[in-house]
Amino acid sequence: MNNPKQSADRRTFLKSAASLGATGALGSVLPAAVLAQNPSLQSPNPANGHVFLTEPYLQYTGPGSMTVMWVANLPSYSWVEYGETDALGQKAHRVTDGLVEAYNRINRITLTGLKPGTTYKYRVYSKEITDFKPYKLTYGTTIDSGLLRFTTPNEQGDSVSCLVLNDVHDRPETIPHLLTLKGNDPVDFVFLNGDLFDFQTDEKQLIDHLLKPCSASFAKETPFLFVRGNHETRGKYRSEIHQYFANPEGRNYYSYTWGPVHFTVIDTGEDKPDAEPVYAGIVDFDAYRQEQARWADQVMQSPAFKKARFRVVFMHIPTFYHNNWHGPTHCQQLFTPLFNKHKVDLCISGHTHRYGVHEPVAGQHNYPVIIGGGPKDGNRTLMKLKANRKELHLSMLLDDGKEVGSYHLTAKR
Repeated sequence: MNNPKQSADRRTFLKSAASLGATGALGSVLPAAVLAQNPSLQSPNPANGHVFLTEPYLQYTGPGSMTVMWVANLPSYSWVEYGETDALGQKAHRVTDGLVEAYNRINRITLTGLKPGTTYKYRVYSKEITDFKPYKLTYGTTIDSGLLRFTTPNEQGDSVSCLVLNDVHDRPETIPHLLTLKGNDPVDFVFLNGDLFDFQTDEKQLIDHLLKPCSASFAKETPFLFVRGNHETRGKYRSEIHQYFANPEGRNYYSYTWGPVHFTVIDTGEDKPDAEPVYAGIVDFDAYRQEQARWADQVMQSPAFKKARFRVVFMHIPTFYHNNWHGPTHCQQLFTPLFNKHKVDLCISGHTHRYGVHEPVAGQHNYPVIIGGGPKDGNRTLMKLKANRKELHLSMLLDDGKEVGSYHLTAKR
């Protein structure tokens, strides 16, 4: 038997829910604290109409796939159309637990089942959602990116080529400038090795100082991968930045194999003790680095690592040639024994703002330590790494194009 009071309460609840859905203005529905933790729901400058805040930018997330990301200014339903010809013919959107992702602004859509070493055309779309009631959804303007293209990686191929940038520190003009130094050589991906920012303020900073210059320079056609530096752990937007990037394992540390090279990516955390007053008791990087050391030990015992012709580590803080503060020293203590034990071939870092190519030192680090410069003019560097099944070569260029370091390896396995 129905309870009259329960029925009345249910009618009141449904009426209230419907009225919330009909407001149309996110700010009047959700409290500021909720919006602050969900940047994908915020609507910057709705008076501008429905526009893209970023062009599409590619992220590498694993074999046979490519992830396309972009940011719109209004909550939308978004998708990617793609194919090997201008006709495209295939469509992808993001689905989680049976729900197609919609009413969001930050888009991350992975295209799967792609052929290796194949050029695909693609176009992204965002259809504004003007009203999202429980039983009625209303669409507004649809915007699209125009026709773009990318070439899928051939992870089983005989070669790989990448560029490495680090320590840009909120100087967005550095990214396109350094990319002009790459020459005409093909590039499979770009690696951003930390401290792209001074600290994390808001979405606008992420867009204006990184995503826009990357898309304008290369990222519409070439994917990039990202690892935090110590400066990405600072500021009120520090916990939100992960929403704007993707990688093969969906977290801040990960590994992947591309051609003859196995890459291990370590998130080195902060450079001062966790108890330092400036951190106000809200960091725990010692335990986090220990967690990664256990993980790295397992990765370096895997068949993919053992079979790779070359073994390269990316980490923002180097294991040597640093300032001996707590974070760098902890990295040295945790990771150097692993790198020596598992015969890492190359460790590429930044952080110190002093570029250098450091040869192996017996009894300390049995691997070369490569450190990029930055962030000031005259000290900014671009690294170019190329490898085939017989040899690996790294060249470090200063921002005037002059080579200031190089390293060459011959395959040992």
